[in-house]
Amino acid sequence: MFTERLTGDESLTQDFEALSVSKRLVRSVSQKLRKKNNRGRLEEEDGVKGVSLRCLTLYSRGAGCKVGADTGEEVGDPSSRRRSSASDEGKGYKLICGPEETGVDCFSYGVKERFWKKHNKKDFELEESIRNCRMHIFLPDDILEMCLVRLPLTSLMTARLVCKKWRHLTTTPRFLQMRREGSHQNPWLFLFGAVKDGYCSGEIHALDVSLEQWHRMDANILKGRFMFSVASIQDDIYIVGGCSSLTNFGKVDRSSFKTHKGVIIFSPLTKSWRKVAPMKYARSVPILGISEVSSDFSVGQSHQIRQDRRPRTRVGGVSDVYEDPHRLSLRRQYRNTVDENEASLLPNRKSYKFVRTRSDLAGTKGGRRFVLITVGGHGSWDEPLDSGEIYDSLSNKWTDIQKLPVDVGIICSGVVCNGVFYVYSETDKLAGYDIERGFWIRVQTTPFPPRVHEYYPKLVSCNGRLFMLSVSWCEGDGQIGRRNKAVRKLWELDLFYLTWTEVSVHPDAPMDWNAAFMSDQNLIFGIEMFKIFGQVLDFLTVCDISGKGMNWSHISRNHVTHEFDASSCMTKSMVVLHL
Repeated sequence: MFTERLTGDESLTQDFEALSVSKRLVRSVSQKLRKKNNRGRLEEEDGVKGVSLRCLTLYSRGAGCKVGADTGEEVGDPSSRRRSSASDEGKGYKLICGPEETGVDCFSYGVKERFWKKHNKKDFELEESIRNCRMHIFLPDDILEMCLVRLPLTSLMTARLVCKKWRHLTTTPRFLQMRREGSHQNPWLFLFGAVKDGYCSGEIHALDVSLEQWHRMDANILKGRFMFSVASIQDDIYIVGGCSSLTNFGKVDRSSFKTHKGVIIFSPLTKSWRKVAPMKYARSVPILGISEVSSDFSVGQSHQIRQDRRPRTRVGGVSDVYEDPHRLSLRRQYRNTVDENEASLLPNRKSYKFVRTRSDLAGTKGGRRFVLITVGGHGSWDEPLDSGEIYDSLSNKWTDIQKLPVDVGIICSGVVCNGVFYVYSETDKLAGYDIERGFWIRVQTTPFPPRVHEYYPKLVSCNGRLFMLSVSWCEGDGQIGRRNKAVRKLWELDLFYLTWTEVSVHPDAPMDWNAAFMSDQNLIFGIEMFKIFGQVLDFLTVCDISGKGMNWSHISRNHVTHEFDASSCMTKSMVVLHL
């Protein structure tokens, strides 16, 4: 009976063992199926990412391991199992993973992703760049314009190098108009007329006033040209007239030279050059003025009517016609004659305005219309000129204006203020040309500011106010034995009472006979260049007229002209733009 019980216990133990074997078998089979499914999913991911992340069979030589063996696609497939061969034994490689364990997962959690990023860094960067490109492609153009229009000028020039689309977007008339009307502009000072080693280099030096950084631009079209004048209309620079040597091209040689009458326009925003209609007379160092006119302004009609009209004179704000009562009838007769001539041209004026409505939109910038006026200068034989011309960008033509009054003399400076082109002569006489009406007015102020005759005065206009910078002798502050010194003073003209008032004194000693001054909004910029200790130095100053003190300050300590010749002091010209 004990034997029967033992036999029963043995059979029960065998049944439990059989049951445990079946559980292990089921567990093993389920694990293999799970691994097989995982391999299938990884193969699909590998097809997309271009790299295999399956668990690889490991080989080792000594203590190291090698990843690179192939694994079978099917569990239990004898053909797919990698076995050791004579070649493997000859190489010293030893199989450390058994043939049944072909699907061993050698990556822990998170290692697979790091392995893929490490060995496929270029693919990852390519995908990221593609995503960024798609983001820019689908970004609307108006959003891009709003972003690019806020960039400083130097950053905008760099952004144009990104792609053709950005270059096209930042050079369209719409974009330039948005930037012109926006509040993201800074003053830029452009210096022309650099002479190096006796040759006109044609370089343009631009100063970013906000950052106090100089930039140099090559202008091959200006090589060999000197003694020209520059003026700005919004974001364009006009280069007018000038000279060039006939015997030594490129050199500043006035023994044998040619005087130009061509006009070139330079656009700093697009770095483009274009030529417009030349002047009727060749001029060097002409006096330029820019004036904004109404949309119905006609250059040809208003100025041809008054071509022979006598100049007027203002003394303390009173015309000379009113001084003599016997000339009252002559004044009335002359005024009636002019009114009849103007009335006869009214039908033509209306039709002309209707015809050129479209050209107004094409030739004006932002609905504003400007004209360029040039007076004086030196002609082809280096003779002083008393004639003047006015340029209209709509018709692209120059029109003669009335000549300067005879007793004015040679003019040395000029500026437009409140629609009148004021000019100052070397004989200390002031005259003004009414651009809308087309006649000269002699302005007699009392008294004229004292000045040193070696230094010519410079006229500047700011916010409808007329200023003049002149050099005069300053007394020795009442101290006995102290020598007098020359100072540069800023004077303002009262346009109603025609009286000059001293408003400020320049801090630097007047070392430059041909100092240049230019205004921009409520700021007056000045540059003085002179040679000392074997090199040319430049000093840039600015004065804010909106303040009560009107104090001057230096804006740049970087001397960009140390490589210039001394002749650059006479050939330089300056213009200020808001870009």
